Amino acid sequence: MTLRLDHFIGGTWSAPASGEYFASTNPATLDVLYEAARGTDEDVRRAVAAARSAFESRQWRDLTATKRGHLLRRLGDLVVEHAEELAEFETLDNGKLLREMRGQLATLPEYLYYYAGLADKVQGSQIPTSSITMLNYTQREPLGVVGAITPWNSPLTLTTSKLAPALAAGNTIVIKPSEYTSRTILRFAELASQAGFPDGVVNVVTGFGNEAGAALVSHRDIAKISFTGSTLTGARIAAETASRFIGSTLELGGKSPNIVFGDADVANAAMGVVAGIFAAAGQTCIAGSRVFAHRSVYDELVERVSERAASIIVGDPLVDATELGPLAFGAQLEKVSSYVDLGVSEGATVRTGGGRPDVDLAGYFYSPTVLTDVDNSMRVVREEIFGPVAAIMPFDTEDDVVGMANDTDYGLAAGVWTQNLARAHRMARRLDAGTVWVNTYRAMSPMSPRQGFKSSGVGIEHGLESMHEYTRLKSIWINTDEGPVSDPFVMRG
Repeated sequence: MTLRLDHFIGGTWSAPASGEYFASTNPATLDVLYEAARGTDEDVRRAVAAARSAFESRQWRDLTATKRGHLLRRLGDLVVEHAEELAEFETLDNGKLLREMRGQLATLPEYLYYYAGLADKVQGSQIPTSSITMLNYTQREPLGVVGAITPWNSPLTLTTSKLAPALAAGNTIVIKPSEYTSRTILRFAELASQAGFPDGVVNVVTGFGNEAGAALVSHRDIAKISFTGSTLTGARIAAETASRFIGSTLELGGKSPNIVFGDADVANAAMGVVAGIFAAAGQTCIAGSRVFAHRSVYDELVERVSERAASIIVGDPLVDATELGPLAFGAQLEKVSSYVDLGVSEGATVRTGGGRPDVDLAGYFYSPTVLTDVDNSMRVVREEIFGPVAAIMPFDTEDDVVGMANDTDYGLAAGVWTQNLARAHRMARRLDAGTVWVNTYRAMSPMSPRQGFKSSGVGIEHGLESMHEYTRLKSIWINTDEGPVSDPFVMRG
């Protein structure tokens, strides 16, 4: 009998109001893993009501910031205890390598520990005034109920990057995970309850974006939406939240440049290019999908990257030897395949890959692909593919590559490979991206703030700065003069 998973609302499992469920499949084998509750407006209303009630309850409202931090630390400890279980759930859900997920689960608790430490470090300030009898100070307060809509490519990590600062600041939360990856987030919410968070502080409604997601975004009691996903959906969310004058943090798409200069260690740069585009099968918003190589090292870089891409072991993500698993679902496979075909029709050359690999599994596998004979005007270079497809282009001068790298609607991340220290700093300044890596790629830390430029989003995730995304600033004035208040309409000489 197929496993059925209900919503997690108010600290308990809750069947969908409609009675409907939908199937989630293993992208490597196409076997049905479980059925998740299909959320509707009614389910979202119940979840938001539970979160609102918890936010207003003394059990949560009167909890000190330090004690909120203790709860987050306990949740981090529980993630450590259940790391193998969570890693396997995520691999079965979205096809990421189990060994990669073990690595993510080893670092995930650090996000919870970091915000646990920040919970009682959010401070206001005293403001100088023109009167010695007037005291003016500021304080930061929680917003209320936060709605978090999270994607399928790194569900636990990207959910934690929203949940941890939101709870540390004193908010409550309703999470709508991707319909492709419900199980890990439901288990995560259950662990939050075990950690001691009061009922209703953490809620999960599963379902589809146009149903449960839309209902969450439009709910009048939601104080903020935090979303990671496509730029198109992010634009719709931004319009809805703006119409209600509430905030939104939006981490959206990317088409990140990875730039290799002639003085770079080409072997290292090639491995950086491979890591930047083929890790997680290219299904990451920071993927270094546009590769620019100085003409003096272009041929060598193409050869090295193509040779390594062709040797990548594609297969079962549960097997340790596997280096690249399947794409997460059928539509994503169709999208990647169609973009490669489009690139070829535009004049691109497939140096390696470009089709389905020979894998003894029925899943959504696609070969690591390297395209050359491309330029910045092609759709395959300009539009986000979200798959294991690298487009490699030559350049001649620093000014040329800066112009090409910045000629994009996106501005999430960029990589630079050079041994020239002055150039490294110049490029970091000139590139229009929220994160710039030099002689590395995909380095991350909960302590380092991350922001997308242009169509890659608004708001900040990670770091101390993200705490401000989940608070509001209040200015308080106190008259310390106990004497009579003068009549404002009586003139004095």
